[in-house]
Amino acid sequence: MAHTLASPCQFHEEIRKSRFITLAGHADSPAAAQAFIDQFSDSNATHNCWAWKVGQQYRFNDDGEPTGTAGRPILAAIEGQGFDQVVVLVIRWYGGIQLGTGGLSRAYGGGANKCLQAGERQQLVERIRCSCHCQFAELPRLKPRLAEFDTVIEHEAFTAQGVDLDLAINAEHFDGFAQFVADLTRGRETLISP
Repeated sequence: MAHTLASPCQFHEEIRKSRFITLAGHADSPAAAQAFIDQFSDSNATHNCWAWKVGQQYRFNDDGEPTGTAGRPILAAIEGQGFDQVVVLVIRWYGGIQLGTGGLSRAYGGGANKCLQAGERQQLVERIRCSCHCQFAELPRLKPRLAEFDTVIEHEAFTAQGVDLDLAINAEHFDGFAQFVADLTRGRETLISP
């Protein structure tokens, strides 16, 4: 089971007079990952190297360091610890001493590893998004049972005929919740996936 970060975390380290600050956070989309990078990158630093992973998508950047010595080791740290929906930014201020390609890989990958290890993990739950309609009288019986099926209402719209609900259901509980909705509405309603 994949994990993400419950909250942002950071790690500071000095290696042979170069100062490294590693920042990591949750990113549920490529746009969110890029926004994190844009927000925390330091234009006064020598390098702002980063990597992110969101599902099957990933990106990394060496930002001027020798190819494969920064972004790839950061991504390896993310994947090696079983993270998903995570972005890691490592900011470096050059201290005047060359680290070599091996030293750079260890510095960037090691900083990312230590930062992620210090962060609070949160298990990712696969959710199925769907919608359903229920009558006004059924809503008070439906809402208290949502937690039982690990289901979240993302949007509700009241109409003249009842309530339209957009739901995010824990994939493990989808079949049970679908049966509950069918029973509650006496087979009149089913869950509709977009």
